Amino acid sequence: MFSQYRGLRKEIYVLCFGRIVTNLGAMVWPMLTMILNQKMGMGAGTISLVMALVSGIMLPVNVLGGRLADHYNKKNVIVICDLISIISYLVCAFLPLSSASLGMILIAALCQTMEWPSYNALIADITRTADRERAYSLMYLGGNLGLILSPTIAGMLFAHYLWLSFLISGISIACSTVLIFLMVRDIRVEKEDSETAIYQAGRETDSLRQILFERPILLLFVLIYGLYSGIYQQANVLMPLELGRIHGEAGALIYGSVFSVNCIIVVIFTPLITRWFHRFTEPQKMLVGDGLILIGFAVFLVFLGHIPPYYVSMTIFTWGEIFMMLADSPYTSARIPASHRGRINGLNAVAQAILTAGCQLLIGQLYERHSPLMAWASVYAIGAVLIALTILLGIRDKKVFPKLYEGNR
Repeated sequence: MFSQYRGLRKEIYVLCFGRIVTNLGAMVWPMLTMILNQKMGMGAGTISLVMALVSGIMLPVNVLGGRLADHYNKKNVIVICDLISIISYLVCAFLPLSSASLGMILIAALCQTMEWPSYNALIADITRTADRERAYSLMYLGGNLGLILSPTIAGMLFAHYLWLSFLISGISIACSTVLIFLMVRDIRVEKEDSETAIYQAGRETDSLRQILFERPILLLFVLIYGLYSGIYQQANVLMPLELGRIHGEAGALIYGSVFSVNCIIVVIFTPLITRWFHRFTEPQKMLVGDGLILIGFAVFLVFLGHIPPYYVSMTIFTWGEIFMMLADSPYTSARIPASHRGRINGLNAVAQAILTAGCQLLIGQLYERHSPLMAWASVYAIGAVLIALTILLGIRDKKVFPKLYEGNR
């Protein structure tokens, strides 16, 4: 299964290892909801408002990140953003938890968000179309390999040693940054002359608006991933809120261990799903992913209060997440000019931020003012819309990009 990752450029392996190191210390963001709830005394409505505000602030950051990726050295953008994140986490480690700490966490999150279009576009630049799914699969696998233990450790540190989580996060990002700075040197764009690469031909003089006007189906894809992001985030908001409501303080440790299972499943099944379903089109993978995520939530709700089924729920949820990941970046990178990859990634992130914020506000208010049942019902209503739009995307995509469906499709 792992032999399928051979033959990629050296820089892909360096970026992957850097992602592993960074995520080994990713101990703050998975616990953010519980930090706001149990450490800072915020209710579900306030937390959803904070999350929505963060998503709103990230809108211009995503746009800026996309423009930086298309106009400046992508490696330098990544390194500079990481340096700011490192400083922010180290400051949080040595200050008492307060609103100032929340501000520093936000700064770190904004920088990590700003660098993502560069990271995503860089991977596309240095891989050929035929290798791109394997490259993104490897990056995703590496990121989750690093996340296997960190959420559980964060759950253990949560009660009395939260400051140590900030310190470990800062140090891990620093190690990754040094690695990328020293070892990622060749970032030349791969040149392709195959028919499937025709949609990626550079168009430096055209604006993103022109590209989207010619290919409006990309906006449908962006809408779908925005709605998916809104549903996906409920694993980080509704699930921990429910675990805290049912299990009290033990909910943090349970959630941390469940989140670690998510990473274990990714490590085990990402190579398998990548190999077994490589002939599925991206819209087909998205449709399977949508369905599995909704089934995973259903298992969680049916067995709420019983700990073992949480891990079954997360397993099914994670299968869906893997399918969605395998469709996301390969879809856009094969259908847009190489000169606009950063901007389309930024646009995608903006849509995800807007729609995630809307979902957070709606679901958070329903949870606090009505009932958890109403909140979960809204998740499934959004999910139904998502599945319908994904079916429409699959029908239209084959007509708009026919060369991508020739050969082994």
